[in-house]
Amino acid sequence: MITFTKINTSDSNYPFVENLLHFSFPEAERRDDEEQRKNTDTNPKFSCYLITDGDIQVGLFTLWKLDGFHYAEHLATSPEVRNRGYGKQIMEKVKEIVPDILVLEVEEPADEMSIRRIGFYKRCGLQLCEKDYFQPPYRKGGEGMPLKLMFYGTDSIDNRFEDIRKDIYKEVYGV
Repeated sequence: MITFTKINTSDSNYPFVENLLHFSFPEAERRDDEEQRKNTDTNPKFSCYLITDGDIQVGLFTLWKLDGFHYAEHLATSPEVRNRGYGKQIMEKVKEIVPDILVLEVEEPADEMSIRRIGFYKRCGLQLCEKDYFQPPYRKGGEGMPLKLMFYGTDSIDNRFEDIRKDIYKEVYGV
């Protein structure tokens, strides 16, 4: 049975989380380590979770508590445990942790992998918002990218889309 444990940088498991973040997300899709550590240790809106199954380190999950919704920023499983059914278990656990609306970003459905990822989230109960969304860059001089938002916990986010986007931009990307 999987467990989510909120951790900070002094936890002995934090290097696993940081290394998995580096492995799973290119530099353009994550903030620099110093800023990530600062959020993990001091930002009350941000939570960093280690995902385990007994003694097995399964993955990481980072979550923001924003204005009336939660934003799932990063979710990754260790390459050693991929394709073992953990993804669905993780999403079920996320639904237990998040009592209200959950929003996350996904790549536009332009290639096989992005289509499969969206399909996975849909099978887990999330819906795809069709409104255009652009992810700001994580770093100065970096490039943003067109993405889509997915959500659950409500029938639609269309009427709140601009407020959700503005809150993500301000709190997560500092824009």
